[in-house]
Amino acid sequence: MEVARRRGGGIVFSYFVTGRTGDLRIPPITSATRADELWRTTCFEAFVRTSASSGYYEFNFAPSTQWAAYEFSRYRSGMRAATDIAAPRIEVQTSPELFTLRASLELGRLPSLPGDAVWSFGLSALLEETNGRKSYWALAHPAGKPDFHHSDCFALEFFPA
Repeated sequence: MEVARRRGGGIVFSYFVTGRTGDLRIPPITSATRADELWRTTCFEAFVRTSASSGYYEFNFAPSTQWAAYEFSRYRSGMRAATDIAAPRIEVQTSPELFTLRASLELGRLPSLPGDAVWSFGLSALLEETNGRKSYWALAHPAGKPDFHHSDCFALEFFPA
């Protein structure tokens, strides 16, 4: 997983899966529309907040190029659709041994993510295999079962340019 922060608040999230990618349940590419419950199968996620805030955004990127954006007022509370965000640009590349998803977002216009603040990120992925087995991946996990919303997962910080 990689994150690149561009001037003006642009962000590019890159996710890489290596191995036998044919064993992954990857939905076919469709129109790049907003959709809910993408996390029920293979999905890549990004959580973003300022380091001083308890509120955060959650972005879901599906291999189908469907996406979702939510805003939370605090840990798993006050969830609502983040309607003030433009649709991300999602690019998918696949080969027998490498699957790549890149999602580009313009976050610089979101009032809860001022450009002069330190941004904290949690990057995660849910991978579902064709046999139904699911695995959960993140930069950091809290103790116990995976919980991508937990503050321990916001393990990457970006400082203003």
